[in-house]
Amino acid sequence: MNEKSNNESKEVPEGSNGKAQIKSIADVTIRFAGDSGDGMQLTGTQFSDAIAAEGIDMGTIPDYPADIRAPAGSLYGVSGYTIHFSSHDVHTIGDQVDVLVAMNPAALKVNLKDLKKNGIIIANEDAFDKKNLDLAGFKENPLEDGSLEGYNVYDLPITKSTLEALKEMNLPQKTALKCKNFFALGVVYWLYNKRFDFTLNWLEEKFAKSPELIEANSRVLKAGYYYGETTEIFTSRFEVKPADLPSGVYRNINGNEAVALGLVAGAAKCGIPLFLGSYPITPASEIMQNLSKYKKYGVKMFQAEDEIAGICTAIGASFSGSLGATSTSGPGMALKTEAIGLAVMAELPLVIINVQRGGPSTGLPTKTEQADLLQAMYGRNGECPVPVLAASSPSDCFIMTVEAVRLAVKYMTPVIVLSDGYIAQGAEPWKVVKFKDLPEMKVVFRTNPDGFFPYTRNEFLSRPWVKPGTKGLEHRIGGLEKQNVTGNVSYEPENHQMMVDIRAKKIKRIENDIPELEVQGDKDAELLVLGWGSTGGAVATAVENQIAKGRKVAFAILKYMFPMPKNTGRILKHYKHILLPEVNSGQLNKIIRAEFLIEPVSLTEVKGLPLKALKIEHKIEEILKV
Repeated sequence: MNEKSNNESKEVPEGSNGKAQIKSIADVTIRFAGDSGDGMQLTGTQFSDAIAAEGIDMGTIPDYPADIRAPAGSLYGVSGYTIHFSSHDVHTIGDQVDVLVAMNPAALKVNLKDLKKNGIIIANEDAFDKKNLDLAGFKENPLEDGSLEGYNVYDLPITKSTLEALKEMNLPQKTALKCKNFFALGVVYWLYNKRFDFTLNWLEEKFAKSPELIEANSRVLKAGYYYGETTEIFTSRFEVKPADLPSGVYRNINGNEAVALGLVAGAAKCGIPLFLGSYPITPASEIMQNLSKYKKYGVKMFQAEDEIAGICTAIGASFSGSLGATSTSGPGMALKTEAIGLAVMAELPLVIINVQRGGPSTGLPTKTEQADLLQAMYGRNGECPVPVLAASSPSDCFIMTVEAVRLAVKYMTPVIVLSDGYIAQGAEPWKVVKFKDLPEMKVVFRTNPDGFFPYTRNEFLSRPWVKPGTKGLEHRIGGLEKQNVTGNVSYEPENHQMMVDIRAKKIKRIENDIPELEVQGDKDAELLVLGWGSTGGAVATAVENQIAKGRKVAFAILKYMFPMPKNTGRILKHYKHILLPEVNSGQLNKIIRAEFLIEPVSLTEVKGLPLKALKIEHKIEEILKV
């Protein structure tokens, strides 16, 4: 939360007593990188949480090895965590890195391409021995051969300093070495003029039953901080002021956490229990893990034996009167396809979260992609329309998940929410939403047997929701086509046509119940940049930068993929040029062309990485011929 610490009694730095000048800067991007066993995710999380606690806007993303237990010191085993923080609004993790903390040669080699010229390298010189250099493919030590000319290189004895700080504790060397990431964290805390009490508090809570681990990590953290303070190898320190964020209570949140909270809040607003039936799959598994913490709020989480069982149990929960939900990634969506058709035919509310990743098949399980849009829109047998929403940031995952719940229960339909690895595992400050400010969506189950049939419809073309066992309301739903109104099994051609049309009209009516597409930027622009999902941050950054250079550009972020907002066609046809960036091979571009008969300029990339704002800027300049 964005609140001050109450731990004045702790030993914390009160500012610099050293000679390094503190320079105020607008923003910075830092990447911690090392072997998968070096604790880079923990280091990055600690630093980002401390940043968020000060009210500084930021964005983060972890980068895990795709291989399980990749060889230590290998290029494939490099793990990283990137934090972009700023005194202004942050939309992305930044296109390039200002500071690279490299715990071994492999981390340096993998990440050097992303470091700005004149950027800072903080390297653990103790890890640059012959064995690790060979594993990383270096013929010579880059810290000594001049190949890093043009960067500000600080080679620090991180391993030796860690062991020195802990020598009086007589810990096993293996245990002591696990603390070295906190030495690097302490150095970075000092370099960016940040207090380390946040991490001291976390250590006391995390290792409450292991005082020696609290002591060891605290010693190493302070050793790193005061190394920067006393050695005077750094001539400058830096400070980023808090962003001018709207007042309120904030917490640091990633997209998967936001989805979990959105499901809990949505079900609570409906006044019904939440049931998640899912199977673990990267990068969606954290949704299950987070929901397991909310038992006292009536949440039931079931880890199924496979993807099909996961969604089928969720459908059963919806049939019984709970909010059924399931979470997965692209390969799991393929397995859930037939069951989604069942939910469409039975007309039951169901929230389906797809955290997209690289593919096809198991693809790049830890990398990001936007390549499941066509699957979400059309990847089912028969005429099977399902609303599709797309979150554009970690905090937006909460908003769009709550919206999916609202639409699912109001229109008695499955709803797909598209996230992806970038926003699911990336984090940002989130202004906590008050429960009373969420949209109303109270569920009323049918209890009156007079005139009841399972497929009668209200003004939204939604059928009644009945809990099994309600007296006088026995009924039949399922995967076979039903007779209109009565719900009897029917094979009549005309009835099938009628039911197909009704289901399509019901989903079409959702366009009357969602906000119109909003355009931001220059009102006189001839070029509109249309983003969706996780490209939204890069699009906003690119357009803001171009407007600052005097270009006439506008942008819009599409969050309702199907049905689209009613004004989408009118907006798109207003502009001479449409630029459509995607982390796929042009899937939304195909849909826009077919739906509105216009020809956007497609900008695509499928590298398992977020699309960079600078690439969008170059395309904008190319279109505008500037």
